[in-house]
Amino acid sequence: MKLYGHPISTCTRKVLFTAQEKGHKLELVVVDLAKGEHKSADHLSRQPFGQVPALDDGGFALYESRAIARYLDEVLSGPKLTPSDAKGRALMEQWLSVETSNFTPHAMKIVHQRLFNPMRGQPCDEAVVAEATKPTGRALDVIDRQLGKTRYLAGSQFTLADLTYVPYLEYLVASKAGDLVEARRNVARWWSELSARPAWKAVTGK
Repeated sequence: MKLYGHPISTCTRKVLFTAQEKGHKLELVVVDLAKGEHKSADHLSRQPFGQVPALDDGGFALYESRAIARYLDEVLSGPKLTPSDAKGRALMEQWLSVETSNFTPHAMKIVHQRLFNPMRGQPCDEAVVAEATKPTGRALDVIDRQLGKTRYLAGSQFTLADLTYVPYLEYLVASKAGDLVEARRNVARWWSELSARPAWKAVTGK
């Protein structure tokens, strides 16, 4: 399997993390974002929106990181990252939706301002950070309440619902917004456990 992406991309990392949790390593074909290779005709033939990553599994093409993660969990051998029962799967999907709609869009505004803008030589707009901090905190409050009841988001099993938050939490902490995590006891415990997983360390090289 070939994964076309970039090692600092949150969505690329999410897919690499999934494969590592399954005990597999994908062949990463680096798409140079700084050079605009994600907007090239070659890459657009794999991912029509000019984003990363895109998967090639022996001619089967797939894009969108959450779809790729679900696919890898189904076709690769290794521990299952999706609950086997309907209620567990529904809870996993619920928390995946929360991540997509209520957490990541806000958290990434902080990350872009404090982490990515300086990398590009652009200023950080703390007004944007302040505006994004409130909804990010609200999402983490909801997550914290859930994690006060269960070890992981969908229950006692580590699932894709937990996995998908990790790249965003990593960059949120790196953006000097770690207090949003540490101020919530259950989220802090969860993040400490997730970030120490060998599969995640294999992705980040830490």
